[in-house]
Amino acid sequence: MTSQPPPPPQPGAQAVPTCYRHPDRETYVRCQRCERPICPDCMHDAAVGHQCPDCVREGNREVRQAQATFGGVAVAAPRVTWTLLILNVLAYAAEVLRPDEVIQRFAMWSLGVHMGEWWRLITSAFLHAAPPPALALTHILFNMWALYVLGPQLERMLGSVRFAALYLLSALGGSVAVYLLSDVAVGASGAIYGLFGALFVISRRLGQDVRGILWLIGINVVVTFSFSAISWQGHLGGLVTGTIIAAGFAYAPQRNRTLVQAGVAAAVLVALVLTVTTLPPYGLLQGAFT
Repeated sequence: MTSQPPPPPQPGAQAVPTCYRHPDRETYVRCQRCERPICPDCMHDAAVGHQCPDCVREGNREVRQAQATFGGVAVAAPRVTWTLLILNVLAYAAEVLRPDEVIQRFAMWSLGVHMGEWWRLITSAFLHAAPPPALALTHILFNMWALYVLGPQLERMLGSVRFAALYLLSALGGSVAVYLLSDVAVGASGAIYGLFGALFVISRRLGQDVRGILWLIGINVVVTFSFSAISWQGHLGGLVTGTIIAAGFAYAPQRNRTLVQAGVAAAVLVALVLTVTTLPPYGLLQGAFT
């Protein structure tokens, strides 16, 4: 037998469709959105049938990125919280190895800040009481436990950038209060109290029961004023700053929310910086520095 070539198509017969991206490939599958013919290499599974690469890209652009409750990108893993935990632990390890050098260079010291050592306002928030004091280990353990418990839920509600701003500005607010009302301090407690205040504000904003949070804040305030070694100034400064920041984040209007939230954070930062640059430190008022 001899093979015969296929007969030519009859006039008016419909031509075999080819892939719109690969004209040399015959196909009878069409994109579910645009109905253009697509070959197997161009097929993307859809809820029903297949879609072409162009429609897939267009669909991805139309899908809105998931957001956190109060703006920002939704947080799957609280990376800022873990980073802060690691930094605090590493700083504590450095204190244990070289306590005198680390404390002297990086602890909050109002006169040092007055002389231009600005970094103390933030670095002191990553330091804690180093051994041998009996309560040294308790200091960092409590703060890290509080960060571990409160950090992830606040970061997921605020988004990572807003949570980082809340934490760092609360830490700065605590240091500024020490600058004005005390002299020397270390610890993340200012930032932690800022998280307490933020949790209260956000819970109220979401209509949740805040009695447990009030009890938590009340107990910590009592503990703060029960021991002379605890810096109530840092705790109070962090609590007030965190509460203000959280209120700005939680109650910002939907329209231009990100701009309003950024404005609140920037205003608080400017106010704290102006406080340090225009007002004398506690040590100077006590005649300890001339």
